[in-house]
Amino acid sequence: MVASLEIPTPSEELMRRYNVAGPRYTSYPTAPEWRPDFGTEDYADRLEAARIAGADEPLSLYVHLPFCRSLCWYCGCNVVVSKDRGAADVYVDHVLQELAQVVDRLGPRRKLAQLHWGGGTPTFLSEAQMERLWSGLTRHLSPLPDAEVAIEVHPAITTPGQLSLLRQLGFNRISMGLQDFDPKVQEVTNRLQPFEQTRELLEHARTLGFSGVNFDLIYGLPHQTPESWARTLEQVLSLRPDRLAVYSFAFMPDVLKHQKRMPAEALPDARTKMELFRSAWTAFAEAGYRPIGMDHFAVPEDELARAQERRALGRNFQGYTVKAASDVVALGATGISDVGGAYAQNVRALPYYYERVREGRFATERGIRLSEDDRRRRAIITQLMCNFWVDLGEDGPRDFALELERLRPLEDDGLVHREGSQLEVTPLGRLFVRNVAMVFDTYLRRAERPRFSRTV
Repeated sequence: MVASLEIPTPSEELMRRYNVAGPRYTSYPTAPEWRPDFGTEDYADRLEAARIAGADEPLSLYVHLPFCRSLCWYCGCNVVVSKDRGAADVYVDHVLQELAQVVDRLGPRRKLAQLHWGGGTPTFLSEAQMERLWSGLTRHLSPLPDAEVAIEVHPAITTPGQLSLLRQLGFNRISMGLQDFDPKVQEVTNRLQPFEQTRELLEHARTLGFSGVNFDLIYGLPHQTPESWARTLEQVLSLRPDRLAVYSFAFMPDVLKHQKRMPAEALPDARTKMELFRSAWTAFAEAGYRPIGMDHFAVPEDELARAQERRALGRNFQGYTVKAASDVVALGATGISDVGGAYAQNVRALPYYYERVREGRFATERGIRLSEDDRRRRAIITQLMCNFWVDLGEDGPRDFALELERLRPLEDDGLVHREGSQLEVTPLGRLFVRNVAMVFDTYLRRAERPRFSRTV
């Protein structure tokens, strides 16, 4: 199955009807459903359950590095703003202590199919700190020869020396956060990075032999216009990255107070925002990229593109992947593990994180153990979000009769096509795939819904 390279224009009526608040489905059940009574012992128990899978079953490992030199005003991540690199020494110490507790529960299960450093800004760390963290991680865990070893970098603060060291250590993918090259957009979002600086870093990464370079863009930011966005897209395509992610900006100033620093009146409306995404889709498709999932693009020879053709694309908290392991272990403040059939999230505040680790306890703050129904629905939602297709199985039409009835209006609107137990999201429906997935989310049927970003 090759994804369509054309994207339809939705009507104003469809835009009004489906531009509602809804989850992004990086997890199911979604984070608002996780419970504070899922704690340290629950996480330890789930690690023990993951141990049973055996030594040869690989893991995914995520390390959260929250430090940033300055705060990007659109940001929704857990960050710690600091100019003092020394603060990272204490953090690395505690991450490695946490790892020791984790591997003690996992026993002989030490192989990694995927390793990801995210943030924050991981390249806030000095070269010495990076090397110490890497050495501490690989003392306990071993990346497989074909493992995906990735790191997020900010081009404005990442040095050629840091990239050289990362490649030497074993990193093979880098993800560069660009967002937008327009100077006015950069100014009002407090994310300043010249085009030339990004180009030079990209060229150095290719010289070093990184097997993949990703660019992250955001559409829907203040002062973005079709004209300014077209210039950014042209600059991006001139650099020819291997993968592109084009994320919808989630404006939630009541939750993220720092977003109030941006001019709300300068945000593009829903129709303009949709056009920004459509123009990105068209530009990238015409340049030879294949649409991946709901907001990613890759060159045709990329493993993500080949996986989607086979309807075998996967997804976890690190994004779309073909390397997703059955269990994901996360280290650091707010790290989210998906292990032993449960989600477990660490505390956010560094003092509490440090205290828990020093006491020899896991820093788990909340989580949820998935029921069989949760697992089944998660599989359906993942297939829809990744491959725009799902087979509900022989008993699916009976077991999900209520959901299929609720899906009928979306069928009538041309968003999804059903044939027996199989559902396929149409090219038009890909613009509203979150709405399609929401049909199978039982938690959304409650009277009070948590706050989510809008689907358009």
